Amino acid sequence: MKPQKKRDSWGSRLGIIMAVAGSAIGLGNFLRFPAKAASNGGGAFMIPYFVSLFLLGIPLMWIEWTLGRYGGGFEHGTAPGIFHSIWQKNRFIKYFGVIGIFGPLVIFIYYTYIEAWTLAYSFFALIGKYKGIADQAGMQSFLHGFQGLEKNQFFNSIAYAYIFFLITFILNIVVIYHGIKGGIERLCKWAMPLLFLFGLFLVVRVLTLGTPDASRPTWNIYNGLGFLWNPDFSALKSAKVWLEAAGQIFFTLSVGIGVILTYASYLSKGDDVVLSGLTAASTNELAEVILGGSIIIPAAFVFFGPVDIQNIARSGVFNLGFVTTPLILNKLPLAAILGFMWFFLLFLAGITSSVSLAQPAVAFLEDEFDIGREKAVSIFGIVSFILCQPAIFLLGRGVVDELDFWGGTFFLVLFATIETILFAWVFGMEKAWDEIHKGADMSVPRVYKFIIKYITPLFLFFILGMWFWQEWIPIIFMKNVPAANQSFIIMTRIGLIAIFLVLALLVKIAWKRKRLQEKNTR
Repeated sequence: MKPQKKRDSWGSRLGIIMAVAGSAIGLGNFLRFPAKAASNGGGAFMIPYFVSLFLLGIPLMWIEWTLGRYGGGFEHGTAPGIFHSIWQKNRFIKYFGVIGIFGPLVIFIYYTYIEAWTLAYSFFALIGKYKGIADQAGMQSFLHGFQGLEKNQFFNSIAYAYIFFLITFILNIVVIYHGIKGGIERLCKWAMPLLFLFGLFLVVRVLTLGTPDASRPTWNIYNGLGFLWNPDFSALKSAKVWLEAAGQIFFTLSVGIGVILTYASYLSKGDDVVLSGLTAASTNELAEVILGGSIIIPAAFVFFGPVDIQNIARSGVFNLGFVTTPLILNKLPLAAILGFMWFFLLFLAGITSSVSLAQPAVAFLEDEFDIGREKAVSIFGIVSFILCQPAIFLLGRGVVDELDFWGGTFFLVLFATIETILFAWVFGMEKAWDEIHKGADMSVPRVYKFIIKYITPLFLFFILGMWFWQEWIPIIFMKNVPAANQSFIIMTRIGLIAIFLVLALLVKIAWKRKRLQEKNTR
């Protein structure tokens, strides 16, 4: 009989908490959250946001930590194997788990490119490449030139963007190559404190802006904070606001993706998932609500005023991070240093997330095919590098938006719904409750027994139902896609279907292989 190879493991509780927090703390904390909050009722947005956190985010966090640890006991680190461990009598359930590899892989193939922009802009800030740009149009042109969407006085090709993509991609692969303890944990242990240090420095700088323009006394930091946090309670009547808030919770906690399942699979049976999960979630919320909510929007209000800020808040995360923020920082002393800190903060948030997105695919190859880590990472690196190319060269054709919708939105909610039903109804709530508390240093409030079994799945069904009711026809039939881009979107969808089918075939091959091994050892 072939000896079982030893699975990787975390070096410490701090390591796993920092890694899960690093996975959750990404570009969305500093770009997506303030934009969503400001454009959806300001402070009123926080009501459905926190409702979603307590009824959706935290329960799913505990579900995924528990399922991951449970599956790790069966030498499974990804959703197909974990789902099969829970419901062994159902031979199809492992194919639902394919989503837990598919989603992270799809996000990785465009997220890494966007992450590379933050590294590039860190460099541009230090050398003063965008220093002389003084208006939105100029900075927008700079961004489009860098992305290869146009040729202008700043860039005449996509070469800069591609070089920084190569650097970023290689950094990701190197971290993943060195494993859980030697790579991901080591990265997160220094990256997360540095991220918070830069974030706190920028928050203090923004909060001390005061009123830079004496001729416009109302354009001050207090009114800037008020624009973001003063509640417009009429917004609570809109179902869209509630859906936006629930969606932000998914994004911010990295639940429903499959990453936490994989990370938690490297825990031992006695490791606490209750306190560790709660600590990781709290760290993420601190980064999002306190840091993310105190930098861009309040600072933009001070320099652009109450009229333009409305358009800025709705301009999208790319414009917010790569157009508005550099313009703001250019107006301050030590602009190069502040610009570097802002973009390197985003890079740290990005890379701690992207390495986590790679881990499920690598773990699947290791666990289900008994492939060594070096070979598994090499296979992942080659395949994902090829898959990244459409996101780079077809950015202007809507490919990234399409990948983001399916990989980072729809399948995320669908996967969360499946794993919640499996946990609470197939595994069984009594057994699940006991499993959560194995090795726990604190008890989960008993009300969550009811929430996890009934409220969380109903909430998820509501989100899916609202999507099918309001969105599916325009999205499927590309109602809002320019005619020139529709063929590219169709090809992207064909590519996504092909990726999913290949992963499903690999699952089938892996299980057939295991059955043959079991038969030969009898």
